[in-house]
Amino acid sequence: MGDADLEKLAKAYGVATWYEDWQQRRVEVDRDVVRAVLKLLDVDAGSTKAIRAALRATRRRPRTIVMREGHKPPRTAEGELRAEDGGVREVGDRLPADLAPGWYRLSAGKRHTTVIVAPERLALRPRSWGWMLQLYALRSARSWGVGDFADLATFATWAGRDADAILLNPLHAVAPVRPVPASPYSPSSRRYVNPLYLRVEDTAAYRNAAPAVRSTVDGLRPRNDTDLIDYDAAWDAKQCALETLWPHQKDRPEGDDFATYCALAEAYGPDWRTWSAGLRRPGSAAVADERAARRDRIAFHAWLQRLCDEQLDAAAKAARDMAIGLVYDLAVGVDPGGADSWMLQDVLAQGVRVGAPPDAFNQRGQDWGLAAWRPDRLAATGYRAYRDLLAATFKHANGVRVDHVAGLWRLWWIPPGASADQGTYVRYDADAMLGALTVEAHQTGAVVVGEDLGTVPPKVTRGIHDRNILGSTVLWFTRDWRKPGAPFRRPRKWPELALASVSTHDLPTVQGFLTGTHVRLRAEAGVLTRDVADEQAAASADVAALEALLGKEGLADEDPLLALHELLARSPCRLVLASPYDVLGEVRQPNLPGTFDEYPNWRIPLPVPLEDFLRDPRTAAVVNLLRRVRAKAGGSGGQCTGGVKG
Repeated sequence: MGDADLEKLAKAYGVATWYEDWQQRRVEVDRDVVRAVLKLLDVDAGSTKAIRAALRATRRRPRTIVMREGHKPPRTAEGELRAEDGGVREVGDRLPADLAPGWYRLSAGKRHTTVIVAPERLALRPRSWGWMLQLYALRSARSWGVGDFADLATFATWAGRDADAILLNPLHAVAPVRPVPASPYSPSSRRYVNPLYLRVEDTAAYRNAAPAVRSTVDGLRPRNDTDLIDYDAAWDAKQCALETLWPHQKDRPEGDDFATYCALAEAYGPDWRTWSAGLRRPGSAAVADERAARRDRIAFHAWLQRLCDEQLDAAAKAARDMAIGLVYDLAVGVDPGGADSWMLQDVLAQGVRVGAPPDAFNQRGQDWGLAAWRPDRLAATGYRAYRDLLAATFKHANGVRVDHVAGLWRLWWIPPGASADQGTYVRYDADAMLGALTVEAHQTGAVVVGEDLGTVPPKVTRGIHDRNILGSTVLWFTRDWRKPGAPFRRPRKWPELALASVSTHDLPTVQGFLTGTHVRLRAEAGVLTRDVADEQAAASADVAALEALLGKEGLADEDPLLALHELLARSPCRLVLASPYDVLGEVRQPNLPGTFDEYPNWRIPLPVPLEDFLRDPRTAAVVNLLRRVRAKAGGSGGQCTGGVKG
């Protein structure tokens, strides 16, 4: 079998036959892995005859046309171009050069092609600052064991006096079964919302219920002062309370596919791949029978999503005085056995798992266990499912952070039965992925941030910056690795087109970094890659390098918390964010990569209730410091003294 033909076929489908590893060395991908990944794309590469037939078929594959505003229009077939507002234009051999950003449909005979016209660049906002929140950790006196949408509205009302943005952890839906998944980055659906964040008392059903019913609901409220968040206890209590109110809900919504999945998951388990064959397709006769039999339960889950929509809308309105407002975090992918994977089987690769190739810290590679878009099906369907995801994201948010933004260019696919190091990259049409993203952001005036930390191909950072998508700058990583001792770079040398923060949810907090607690926590979790003494020495060297930077900036004698945030304020970065974990001196980071049960990932609440955080003098000090970010950009405002606005 000729390798040349296999390479041509793999290239046609975006499957890499080689890649550069973290040391810039060329790594040849095993040809069996290439064939296995092609098989996931329904391409037979098992023989020379099959490969050549598949190559001929690539010429007939449907596609989506992408054009960037201000750039030379691409060639296309003659036909009728219809805009979504109903406007129609005749097209020659090229698209018109004056098309406004948006979605179009080109019809040539019986052939219909989606056309994406992307803005050349997104509009840039003035320099701004805000907060990055793990919403579940933001517990108030009225919370049910976990921070909720009402807590978010309270925080947004307070923050709106000075701050410009609130970046949230992913709010994506999880399967409604026990145990409740803690990680917000392995969702069942990215298009729907996790009802765990509902405030029961802020529903019309509770307000309109009889006193005896409200008393019953009130009695279900769980403990709110646990050292770690108990998701099962919180959801058990909320679900029971909402089920108590459900019989009194008169206006009942019609259930959709997501609500149907939730009802089926309760009955048959969260992984649809283990259901009986007749239930594995949403449009099957067996599913129709289940819809009829479980109509009430399906309506209940649709009602929960309606409540999420109402309460998120209230939180967004509370943030309306902010220059930006709420910014949602978009996870890389979804659970392959979850709701989106059941509903979107035609555009998701069945059996693939997304991860990362081997590197210095993960020599066997990483298996994130997430499903991946099929690039060929996205193109054939005009990126409809991806657009729906973006529309759902921007419904209540005025910004989005795209986790692992390099995934818009390529993802590491691991075929069934293979280990994480036995995969390869699959390429996506970055122009289309970015085009759809920027069109949706442009239409809503939203800010877009791409998480481009770690080993990222230069074309990714160039590509996002070229469209005014902000990258990510984290203080801990602002090192000049080419110089002896890898000194920290002075903030004036940080990039302008970036979101800047001291840390992230995956990295040590300020106090954890300065005290070296992160070394102890990783040692206790068993995830260190070298001797503890060596790690402690490296951590001490990191702190010394940071102290050297503070000395150069004239901040050596300042309070460390304020000094580090002063560095953010001195940078040219367009958006600067602070974390309540840092402000309150928490030593534990929200997530310790590489762990599951060894560390309480995503279960660490803030050390004080929300009300105390808002009144804390440390909070006021950070607010007063960072508000200069906006002041330098022409804004104004008074001194912050803490306390809830009201």
